[in-house]
Amino acid sequence: MAGSSLRHGTARTPPGRASLAAGRRVRRLLRAVPIAILMAMLPAPAAAQPAGDAATAMRRLTETQYRNAVADIFGTDIQVAGRMDPLVRPPHGLQTSNVSTIAVSPAGFEQYARMARAIAAQVVDEDHRALLVGCRPVAEDRADDACARAFFERVGRLLFRRPLAPPDFERQIAAAREGARLSGSFHTGLALSLETMLVSPRFLFDVDVTEPDPARPGQVRLDAWSKAARLSFFLWDTTPDTLLLAAAARGELHDAEGLARQVDRLLASPRLEASVRTFFADMLGFERIADLAKDAVLYPQFVREVKADMPEQTLRTIVELLVRENRDYRELFTSRTTFMTRALGQVYGLPVRPGSDPWVRYELPADGGRAGLLTQVSFLAAFSHDGRSSPTLRGQALRELLLCQAVPDPPADVDFSLLEDTENVELRTARDRLAVHRSNPVCAGCHRITDPIGLTLENFDGVGAWRTTENGAPIDVRGELDGTEVSGPVALGAAVSRHPAVPRCLARRIAEYALRRSLTPRDLSWAAEMASRFAEEGYRLPALLGAVATSPAFLAASPVNGNRTDEEVSR
Repeated sequence: MAGSSLRHGTARTPPGRASLAAGRRVRRLLRAVPIAILMAMLPAPAAAQPAGDAATAMRRLTETQYRNAVADIFGTDIQVAGRMDPLVRPPHGLQTSNVSTIAVSPAGFEQYARMARAIAAQVVDEDHRALLVGCRPVAEDRADDACARAFFERVGRLLFRRPLAPPDFERQIAAAREGARLSGSFHTGLALSLETMLVSPRFLFDVDVTEPDPARPGQVRLDAWSKAARLSFFLWDTTPDTLLLAAAARGELHDAEGLARQVDRLLASPRLEASVRTFFADMLGFERIADLAKDAVLYPQFVREVKADMPEQTLRTIVELLVRENRDYRELFTSRTTFMTRALGQVYGLPVRPGSDPWVRYELPADGGRAGLLTQVSFLAAFSHDGRSSPTLRGQALRELLLCQAVPDPPADVDFSLLEDTENVELRTARDRLAVHRSNPVCAGCHRITDPIGLTLENFDGVGAWRTTENGAPIDVRGELDGTEVSGPVALGAAVSRHPAVPRCLARRIAEYALRRSLTPRDLSWAAEMASRFAEEGYRLPALLGAVATSPAFLAASPVNGNRTDEEVSR
């Protein structure tokens, strides 16, 4: 829902000393209680059924999911100011898979508490309360249990992604009542109670809740609410909407036809684009762009706007080709369709005349030496050094990100001085300098699988601008990809599009993104099955997402992190 225009922070009427004291009392409690203790304090959700000694998996909401959820529940004008503990990319995997590692630092929890306080204050301020609270108290200066109950019944279902049980209602109403008594303000009391919900692990984490499986006596299955959350976070990168929660309430997500209807609805929504963008930003390692720096003397065209536009260009291209036009995934490496801004045009050496929208759809010239994702600056500049290109980094990135092939790290004692010596008249090009490393037995193993790929992209300098010479010497762009000889970036893109590992790798990454954890050996066989389905459907991304979302493996209870039992999680 969309709120009205934002009035920052708190209500217009400053809270009195009692209100401030009440807030400080709640916040001191929150800071003093670590996340593990808060987990043990949680009441059982309404639909939860104890599963004996069965274990339960949990996944921390990503920063994007957190922000999306707040916007969906309270409105896009509710500001979320703060940063969360960053996700660390595991070796050869997605950042997203680390959300299953349940860990929040003290500083991270303090950030959660600050954000919760600011969000709750905005929800009840005079600009938003009529729409977001939805009821008026009998008197502003005292508690109103009926109004508080109506508010928490509606908002609690959205925040916790399932109906609140009666004890939950009473706990929130009691907190609002006490806050109103101490502060002399109904809305301040409501905000204090809402604040505790916003720091609850049941909001901050997606917790699998299981129930007995009627089709398999003695076994458990995810309850419908957990299935709704898993579907929504996968396909929309946000919390379930009211229609999906209603389907869960009716039990439709346990039925193949009901599940397929909801998956089709989610796939048909424009909101699918948000999840596709999040997935590819993760898969392509775009987090490294934030810290990217280039030598301003060598690359004066690499300005702040270029750095900001780099990932956006690629994500717009991906959404256009794979979602809106539903084209073959492999075309991503050969298509000349992309989007441009004036700043990017300076790097690409292309004229760009934007209108009211700074982004324009652009068809790259057939004779321009560019086609597909590998010739976009988000790839070329990100996998280069500050002052020069890097065939090794580019070849490694292609293997690891697009082929799912691990490249070992270099030995700690490697001498890189020759690679960095661009003054040597005998070693003027990257090809010449890398030949030294390929002749070293210690280095040869890795360089032989990365450099023949990256050398085909040497027509692009360290920021992705076109060139034909390096240090006055002509650039040789001949190379090889797993037995296929290629010459130049366009030929490389065509070879990548035909490589059988490329669609298999995407299916594997999608499986990892869907489950939000590293894949087990059993998962790998499921990912291979999804890759076969992907091929059967003509390598269309929405078809792959639909196949994953409706597969039993995706909606099965996950392996556990931390060996927590259902009782420990939902007690």
